[in-house]
Parts: sequence; C-alpha cells; structure tokens
Amino acid sequence: MPRKVRFYAAGVPSHIVQRGNNKQACFFCDDDYGFYIKALSEALIEYKVKLHAFVLMTNHVHLLMTPSDHEGISKVMQSVGRKYVRYINGIYNRTGTLWEGRHKASLIDSERYLLICQRYIELNPVRAKMVDSPEEYTWSSYQHNGIGKTIQCITPHDEYLKLGPSKQSRLNNYRELFTQQIPSEQLHHIRECLIHNYPFGGEEFKTKIEQTLDVKIGQFKQGRPIHIDDKQVN
Repeated sequence: MPRKVRFYAAGVPSHIVQRGNNKQACFFCDDDYGFYIKALSEALIEYKVKLHAFVLMTNHVHLLMTPSDHEGISKVMQSVGRKYVRYINGIYNRTGTLWEGRHKASLIDSERYLLICQRYIELNPVRAKMVDSPEEYTWSSYQHNGIGKTIQCITPHDEYLKLGPSKQSRLNNYRELFTQQIPSEQLHHIRECLIHNYPFGGEEFKTKIEQTLDVKIGQFKQGRPIHIDDKQVN
C-alpha cells in the first residue's frame, strides 16, 4: 500500500503525532523527556518552526507546530528523531528502531480549529486516565498555556493570544475552555485526519491548501468510529 502523502505549508499549523514502535514505550524516566524537549527546542530554532502545544506520553508524542517553509516540520522531526534515538540507544544499551515508521501530520484550520486541536493535545493524559486534570501532567504545554509556567520553546499562536489582552486574562479564558468537553465527533474527526494525513478543517480550508500547494488532496469520507486505546494512540 502506498504511503499517505503528508502536506505542509508555510504559516499553516500542523498537528504531528509520532508513536513508539509496536506501541512500546519511548520515554523511561524524566531525563528522557528532558532530553527530547532539549533536542526539540534546538531543532525549532534551527529550522524556524514555532511550537504552540505538545504532550509527551509514555509511548507517543503530540506536537502542534507552524513552519516558516514547507520543509521545516520534516526537518525538525528528522533532527529530533536522530538525536533522541541515539540518546536512548546509548543510555539503555539498545539497538534498532524506536519510532513506528513515519510520523503522522494533519494541517489545521487555525481560525476555526486550532484551539480545539490544542485542547485535544493537552487533554491526552486525562483521556488516558493518567491524571484527573491537565495541570497534573508535567510533560505538557498546558503547564505554559493553562498555568503560566515559562516553557522557552513555546510560541503562543495568534488564536491563543486573542483570548485576552493580558497574560492572566488569557490563562483564565484558556482554562475556561477546558471546562467544556470536546464533542465525540470532533475527537473522532481529529483522529481520522491524523491517520489519513488529512487537513482538519472545512472545505474552504481544504481548497485553499490545494491552491496554495498546487496539489489535489481528494475527498475524505469519515468511516465508522475507530475504537482506540487512548493510552496507545490518543
């Protein structure tokens, strides 16, 4: 079966997911998470990519990034992947692959869906029943976006900045968003868009991407709900 094509566009945010091989763990202690963030931070600067949200789960990662050119995200993922696998293999005296093939990517219609996607990412540990609320999970951008702790590699998206004129008002309004559940149909749509590397947005957004990149994305028909173990995929 041919690989599903991934699309990136300058200035358009993308939701990225990369999983451990065979759903196995890719983080084993706090130092591992810290090294991943360090490698990611260096790559973001080198390739001029902005990171708006992330969560590092035991066996996969979610990232929400906006590149300055169409190659930036791929270069970031390649750079982080190489450094992190080298680090893990060295520390734990292992060999072979760590990640499950290529990462998944879904372009995000920022005006309508960016904050939904950002909430989806930061609620992963809650859906996986690892914590009761997002602020309890350390390795998540909610620490920055919802609590106000400084995470140097985070660049707030314009849609986040629209939440209020001051830092405190934005924090308050952002936390308020988490009192509302993301509808199940939107959760399903986000997951299917990732599986198929398909844009998360309306027809107008899809048409704009096709015109910008001079590609034909095609039609996406949502199938029956996918039953997913949140601890593995989320």
